[in-house]
Formats: sequence, C-alpha cells, structure tokens
Amino acid sequence: MADNITTDNSQGVATVSASYKGPSDDSFVVNREIPIPAASSQTPGIETMSLADKTNFLKDLRTSVAAVQDQVNKELTQRMEADKAREAGTAAAATVNEAEEEQNYGEEVVNEDA
Repeated sequence: MADNITTDNSQGVATVSASYKGPSDDSFVVNREIPIPAASSQTPGIETMSLADKTNFLKDLRTSVAAVQDQVNKELTQRMEADKAREAGTAAAATVNEAEEEQNYGEEVVNEDA
C-alpha cells in the first residue's frame, strides 16, 4: 500500500492519498483533499502561511489522514470478511462431501442425476 501527501500550489490544495493493490486484480485508491489557506501573498503555500494557518492546516491534515486510514481499514475489513465467507463456503462443501463418502463407504453409489 502506498501513502502519499502531495500539494498543488496552483490549486491551493494538498491531497492525502492511499492506494492498495491486492494479490488478485482488486485495488482501490482513497483520496482526501485539504485546502491550503490563502496566504497574505498571491502564492498559496505552506511557506507563506501564518502560524495560525499552519496550525489549522496541521489539524486538517491529521483529520484527513485519520479519515483515509479509516476508509482503508473499512475496505480491507470488507475484503477480509468476503474472503472468510468464501473460504467457509468451500470448507462447508468439502465437509458435506466427506460425510457422503463416509455414509457410502464400501458401497457402490449410482448417481441419480439422470
């Protein structure tokens, strides 16, 4: 999983981004934009912000990182539960087959599918 925090001063936003690529082709990306406060100069950016603006930006950044992490955790938990359900279904099918084999042990079984 890759985590990134990028800034685009022309847009006046910073982006917190996390991406996931699983073993199969199931991937997702979570993005969260944080507005960068306009500074006293014409160029928005961290370097020209006041202390109060920097403090607010840091607060917003922490909130955004936590929100991205929460979304990633939800996505991964959902995938983990789907994997467990799939494995449980496979295990249940195998158990049924073993029970049938035990019941019919030593007997010739004719399929009644026809």
